[in-house]
Amino acid sequence: MIPYFIAHKENSDVKFIYLLFQIINWKRYDESTGVPSLSKNTISNIKTYVPKIKEQDYISKLFFSLDNTLQLHERKYEELTLIKKALLQKLFPKKDGFKPEVRYKNFNDAWEQRKLGEVVERFDNLRIPVTSSKREKGITPYYGANGIQDYVQGYTHDGEFVLVAEDGANDLQNYPVHYVNGKVWVNNHAHVLQGKNKMVDNLFLVNAIKQIKIETYLVGGSRAKLNADVMMKLPIKVPTFNEQQRLGKYFARLDSLITLHQCKLEKLKQLKKFLLQNMFI
Repeated sequence: MIPYFIAHKENSDVKFIYLLFQIINWKRYDESTGVPSLSKNTISNIKTYVPKIKEQDYISKLFFSLDNTLQLHERKYEELTLIKKALLQKLFPKKDGFKPEVRYKNFNDAWEQRKLGEVVERFDNLRIPVTSSKREKGITPYYGANGIQDYVQGYTHDGEFVLVAEDGANDLQNYPVHYVNGKVWVNNHAHVLQGKNKMVDNLFLVNAIKQIKIETYLVGGSRAKLNADVMMKLPIKVPTFNEQQRLGKYFARLDSLITLHQCKLEKLKQLKKFLLQNMFI
């Protein structure tokens, strides 16, 4: 494939031209039958609208300032995600160990290995699936295997729970596990768990389950499934309840920071898309 290097003419802003190229539907001009390609002549004859050089300059500065802010939040999100991953490895025991590498002061006891069913209760019996056409719009989060799918009226569960994908997970290696607190509606694609009183803290539980390689326990073909009986027998390591609470609160604060930058990043991407669609003819 031979690349083209395009030089802008006088009275045109190269940054504006770069933005202009982002909104052109290049597939429309594809001349190939296999590998996508465009001839110099085709590119030269594409018609578009451009404002005066002063307005080009204003527009390009706006978008490049927006891109800088996007990159800032993207870096923060990636950095915090890596920090959390590293801390989970330090603050939870290794595969064959029962004491983490790093601990809070005054916590020295070895962690216990239990079966998940020994420390949690399951509330799958309250789940109700509702097709999108029959959902009444509201403010209650409607959860499926991979998180919030919609917002509806009513609820199936009210309280503090941990949701674990049953089937339809979009990432088997980073298996979907979500902490919820309050009124939620859960369909039949996510298991609903709650730590037994003074045995397991739910904020701790969500991270403890994420430490398990759930992919190895799944059954089925293209739509892998985590059976309830198998899930309740998963091995889980737990420290004292007080240490669980400390760890749970710490990771909850870290998750809030990660979510904050993720939300800002998504909103800025939507803003850029909107501006590209509406500031160009």
